[in-house]
Amino acid sequence: AARSAKMMENKVFLSFTFYSTILILKMYVVAIITGQVRLRKKAFANPEDALRNGGLQFCRQDPDVERCLRAHRNDMENIFPFLFLGAIYSLLDPSPTVARIHFLIFCVGRIIHTIAYLLRLRAPTRSVAYGMAQLPCFSMALQILLATTPYW
Repeated sequence: AARSAKMMENKVFLSFTFYSTILILKMYVVAIITGQVRLRKKAFANPEDALRNGGLQFCRQDPDVERCLRAHRNDMENIFPFLFLGAIYSLLDPSPTVARIHFLIFCVGRIIHTIAYLLRLRAPTRSVAYGMAQLPCFSMALQILLATTPYW
């Protein structure tokens, strides 16, 4: 109980936890959307799913399903590193306001990226959102490296 009380005092870690949870929920939403698009387009990855939904001819790829999968893969390539960087960065005792700005920018950038991907928004909306979300990650990575350089 003492350890969890200590953790609850860490405002930076609590902020990180909030934004990380939002991002993970966003990833679940993309997964659900992918499943819905599969059903609507009758484009299943597995023969047993195709058979259950009309026949083996529906074990096939579809451009809209592929778009959802790319959006999900892009999330995994970016949100998973954020989870590591943000957790370690939280341990460096950064300014709570500065840390919150890092987490907020990343979270908003990733949400806009997903919306731009799934709704096919005009370029460079998706690229700008991607780049925006990368900035706080590079900042956190640099601060982690600077804090840990003496120990290499």
